[in-house]
Amino acid sequence: MKRLVLATAFATLGVATVIAEGDPIAARKALMKENNNQVRIAREMIDGSRPFDLDVARKVFTTFGGVATKGKDLWPDSSKTGESASLPAIWENKTDFEAKLAAFGADAQAAEGKVTDLDSFKAQLREIGKHCGGCHNAYRQKLS
Repeated sequence: MKRLVLATAFATLGVATVIAEGDPIAARKALMKENNNQVRIAREMIDGSRPFDLDVARKVFTTFGGVATKGKDLWPDSSKTGESASLPAIWENKTDFEAKLAAFGADAQAAEGKVTDLDSFKAQLREIGKHCGGCHNAYRQKLS
């Protein structure tokens, strides 16, 4: 558990450092990479390759919830170009994008409190997963 807390602290510090250096694209990538790490952890607990741990399960949602807070300023107009999977639709529909990001964060924070066991964890992940697809389908290039 201590390793998990330390890893999270370093990941958060890394995102903050990138933001401080003024590279929102790199900061977005770091933020999404951490999300992907949490998705991997969730899948491992669901498929049984990692034992279910309530604290770790809640941390998955804590991390997801932080995306809205950390990510809200990572799509400035100055970052429309560059090596990024973000589609121009983000800036064309900024209000909708920001609303989806905020809803994802709020629902993830709410889900954290609803997790009590593996079954409730799975159920909450299914609900939160709808946000991922809803935003990625509209605002992210398809990855090959």
